[in-house]
Amino acid sequence: MSAFNEQVIEEFRADGGLVGGMFEGADLLLLTTRGARSGRPHTTPVVYVRDGARLLVFASNGGAPHHPAWYHNVRAEPRVTVEIGTPEGTVDRFEAEAVASEGAERDRLYAEQADRDPAFAAYQAGTERPIPVVALRRADGIADPSRRAAVAAHLVKVHDGLRSELAALRQGLNTGTPRLGAELARHCLAFCGALHTHHHSEDGVFGLLQEQFPHLAEDLGRMREEHRSVARAIAGLEALLASDAAPDVLRAEVDRLATGLEEHFAHEEARLLTALTGGSPGA
Repeated sequence: MSAFNEQVIEEFRADGGLVGGMFEGADLLLLTTRGARSGRPHTTPVVYVRDGARLLVFASNGGAPHHPAWYHNVRAEPRVTVEIGTPEGTVDRFEAEAVASEGAERDRLYAEQADRDPAFAAYQAGTERPIPVVALRRADGIADPSRRAAVAAHLVKVHDGLRSELAALRQGLNTGTPRLGAELARHCLAFCGALHTHHHSEDGVFGLLQEQFPHLAEDLGRMREEHRSVARAIAGLEALLASDAAPDVLRAEVDRLATGLEEHFAHEEARLLTALTGGSPGA
């Protein structure tokens, strides 16, 4: 292992998945594979993106003409270990299965990543090999009742935190000091992003729930759409805050947001908490 990788890995584990330098702000995970020849564990920092219940990683190797060693390892042994940061500042470690995407799916997934991050377009342009896309799916899912309970507790914690932020903002508006608006917007955007992309320690919860609780498919579809609607509302609120809108204008917008969010929270809690704390897979 290079000294650079060792430093990144040490920083990642010490700081709950956060690193500085060239990886600052990047979505990074640690991927531990077993050497195809040696059988020894090898840990590599890799950029990832969420895709439903899966995490996608890209064997770009900086656009080099050959695949990175970790890709050869997962082709020989698809059982891997993943470490990923959580919003609580810890590192979640779990076993996963690594499956290389092929054909049209690989092309689509890589093109989407190149659109998100132009560096990946440059990597592909610099090599004749098609850069592999590898999907990582958590091996334990959410079948374990203790993990389901943890997901439920996290969901309630996020909801309650946002309820508190809304109450604080409304109080600030009523006293003529709407300075909390930007903070609320950041929290709401983080919350919407976390739910939409399953960006928390129990990542992939919606996709996994749909697999284990097929009867929730319609509800989950509605929740995803609600997340998009809330994100649009938050963007509108941010625009008002940036324009120094009058307090009464902000108050009306926040009141509408609060009503919509509470309806959304109530729907999620009624359906998801029932499944997570007392439902049966496939019921």
